[in-house]
Amino acid sequence: MSLLKKSAVAVSFIFKFPEGNLTRRPQVALFRRSGEVNTYPHKLAPISGGVELFDASPLATAWRELAEETTLTATSLRLFRQGKPYSFTDLDVGREWTINPFAFILKPAQQGGAGAAGIKIDWEHEAFQWFDPDDVSGDEAFQGVPRLKESLRRVWFEIDLGRDAAGVLAAGLKALQDDHVSGARQLAAKALTIYLDVIPRLEIKDQTAWWKNVRFAAWHLWKNGRESMGAPILNVVLSSLDIIEKHLPRQETTSSLSNTTIEQICAEIKDFGKARQQSGTKIVTTFAAFLDQFPKDKPLKIVTLSSSSTITSSLTHVLSDSSRPLDIHILESRPLFEGVKLAQRISSIAQTNANTKVSITVHTDASAALASQNAHILLLGADLIDRAGNVSNKTGSLPAVLAARHVSPGVKVVVVAEKEKILPFDPPGHDEDNDAGELVRSWEDVVGSVSEGKLPGVNVKNVYFEWVPATMVDLYLTEDGIEGMEDVERWAGEVRQKADHFFDNL
Repeated sequence: MSLLKKSAVAVSFIFKFPEGNLTRRPQVALFRRSGEVNTYPHKLAPISGGVELFDASPLATAWRELAEETTLTATSLRLFRQGKPYSFTDLDVGREWTINPFAFILKPAQQGGAGAAGIKIDWEHEAFQWFDPDDVSGDEAFQGVPRLKESLRRVWFEIDLGRDAAGVLAAGLKALQDDHVSGARQLAAKALTIYLDVIPRLEIKDQTAWWKNVRFAAWHLWKNGRESMGAPILNVVLSSLDIIEKHLPRQETTSSLSNTTIEQICAEIKDFGKARQQSGTKIVTTFAAFLDQFPKDKPLKIVTLSSSSTITSSLTHVLSDSSRPLDIHILESRPLFEGVKLAQRISSIAQTNANTKVSITVHTDASAALASQNAHILLLGADLIDRAGNVSNKTGSLPAVLAARHVSPGVKVVVVAEKEKILPFDPPGHDEDNDAGELVRSWEDVVGSVSEGKLPGVNVKNVYFEWVPATMVDLYLTEDGIEGMEDVERWAGEVRQKADHFFDNL
């Protein structure tokens, strides 16, 4: 018997929403494969292609294949969702396939795209046509490639969740994606609220199917909400799944769940959400204990940036100790000026206590080295900490660390974050390149009016996050105390085990 060839592929479904309105019913494009392709000639399929060694990720494969086979690029498409990868064997073609599903939205002309007219198929396809997602079938008579519907259902979750639950989840994902104000911790709280809205809307007649759908909804919240800030979302949905699993019988069953059980589950998840808020209080205590190693008889110089709620709470708590003089320097954090907002909050709190000994200075982002002269502490928040202890935080964090270490060699680089920010998986491989208009709008006094956030002839990048290597971090302050890299690695391992338990067999 010959060995099966293992092939990883990216499959991309193109969705067309009427007038670009995501609240309306879409159609999905399927392409009729030509007679010249090696596998599944004349079958209906999404755009697909093998993941090559030179591809940075399956998503990179998806974008490459879309451009090659349809001529569509990011000008006419935007990523809609990614689906949970899965594998299957097709003995007829001697392959063991690993499928990485993606969904893209076709931008209409009013959103700067070319619409359906922009699709120009290559030799790999004979034609394409649009379908209602409900009409896509796995039956042989439909003439689709193997597991066509299985791939579709992983990005179009309405097939399994039902329209009511799927509509709530889709709206929730869009809200998370569009939220560029909340920090990672606040996004996780919002994700938990969305999850609590989805769970009671799922069909409960078949307990096994319900349990699978509950886990799929959790997976989508993690991966398709705001993955670059998704570590806390992962942790809150895993904790929720822990709660749910305790209410299920040990053996899988097709019997129905009771509404009373669902109510109990949701009540316990709400209680978890309330208890989760206590970790912030514990970090404040850890931060205060850390500062006790510095003398109180002279000002303690702290440099920070952005607007982490955890850092705000920690500094606010220390300000209540009038015996501790603080010299706080904050980088403004362009383009949204979160650092300025942090300075405003701290200042308003300081002014309520006449005995507070604090000096607050705001610097431009470019002044990191000047701001860090003679600094004792460089304080960073974290949107994500990977399993090796590397920290993803607001862009500007790495220059601040490098500048501080250069001009103040004795500075302590301290990350203040809840343990739920630790991600045990490889971080997402695509940077968020956000609205360039956020940058150029602040330039209008210099360059005049800028149309639609564009500066003619100039590429403008607005990336929110960057990485600070673990080797540049001295300490992590969490709800469990003052920790090092080995503590991060241990916690990441525990989270990984839990995630594998709930998601591996989906």
